[in-house]
Amino acid sequence: MRLILAPMEGVVDHTMRALLTSLGGIDRCVTEFVRVTERLLPPRVFYRLCPELHSAGRTAAGTPVYLQLLGGQPLPIGENAARAAELGAPGIDLNFGCPAKTVNRSDGGAILLREPERVHRIVAAARTAVPGLVPVTVKTRLGFEDDELFLDIVRAIEAAGATELTIHARTRRQGYRPPAHWHTIAKAREILRIPIIANGEIWSVGDAQRCRESSGCDDLMLGRGALCRPDLPRIIRSALHNSAPAVEPLAWPAIAPLLIAYFELNLAAYDARYVGNPIKQWLAYLRGYYPQAALLFERVKRLRAPADIHAQLLAEANACKPSAGSPGAPSMAAC
Repeated sequence: MRLILAPMEGVVDHTMRALLTSLGGIDRCVTEFVRVTERLLPPRVFYRLCPELHSAGRTAAGTPVYLQLLGGQPLPIGENAARAAELGAPGIDLNFGCPAKTVNRSDGGAILLREPERVHRIVAAARTAVPGLVPVTVKTRLGFEDDELFLDIVRAIEAAGATELTIHARTRRQGYRPPAHWHTIAKAREILRIPIIANGEIWSVGDAQRCRESSGCDDLMLGRGALCRPDLPRIIRSALHNSAPAVEPLAWPAIAPLLIAYFELNLAAYDARYVGNPIKQWLAYLRGYYPQAALLFERVKRLRAPADIHAQLLAEANACKPSAGSPGAPSMAAC
C-alpha cells in the first residue's frame, strides 16, 4: 500500500509538504500545478513551486515530490516536462482533474476530459520528452459533466504511456461534494494494467478501507483528510498494513507545537506580511477534527502582525503542556 499526498492548489505548498512528511506515512507528494500555456518556462518558475528541486526533488524527510504540469497543448507540455526532469524532478504529474472555472476557461484541467484523444496526445508528448526512467503520472476525474467518457479517458492515458494513474472519484460537475464514487474506479481497474491510485473522501481508516474494497485499489491519495488530521497517513498505514507498528492518534497537545513549526516554516519562506494566512487556513481545516482548533482560530483570525500570531500559538502550546500540579496531564482549560 502506498499513500500519496494530494496536490491541493493554494494549500499544499512546500512548507505544508515539509510538515506533513515529517510525521511519516506519506510515500510521495505532488506539487501544486505549474501552469503551461505556449512557451517553455524559465527554471525559476519550477523552483518557486518546487524548491525541493534543490534537494534532489525530496522533502527534508526524504519523501519524493513529483512536479505537476497543467495545460492543454501537447508540445509545450512536453517541453516543460523535459525541463522539469532536467532540473531534477523525480517524476512528472499531469493534471486533468482541476475543476476551477478559471482554469477550465483557459484550456486546462478537467475541461480536457471532454476530449480523450487530446488527453492522449498531451500524455504522449510528456512521455516522449521525459527520460524513460522518470515516471509520468496522471491525475484525472471520472469525467467533465458525467462519466460517459471515463473508460475512453483512462484507456487513452494508458495507451499514451503513463506510468500510473490517480483517479478522483467524482466528475468536474460533482466538484468536491460527497459522496465519492469509488466503485466507478473499479471499472478502470478491470481494463488497465498500470497502477491506479484512488482519491476522494478519505477522512478516516474506515473510509480508506471502504475505498480500497470498492475501488479495488491498494494505493490511495489523501487530500483534505490529511489536513484535518495530519497523522492520518500513518494511522491508515498502521491500521491497514500488517507489517506497520500500531500508532496512537495525535491529541491536540501534540498538534499545538506543529502549528508553531508550520508558522516558522512559512516565516522563513515567505514575506512576513502574509505568513498568517497559511496558519489560519490550516486551523480552518483542523477545526473539523479538533474542537480546540476552532477556539484558536477565533483568537488569531483578525491578527495581522506575525509577532501577535506567534504569541497566540506559543500560548496555546504552553497551555497544553503538563501542569505543575499534575505531572503528565495537559491543562484542560485549553486542551
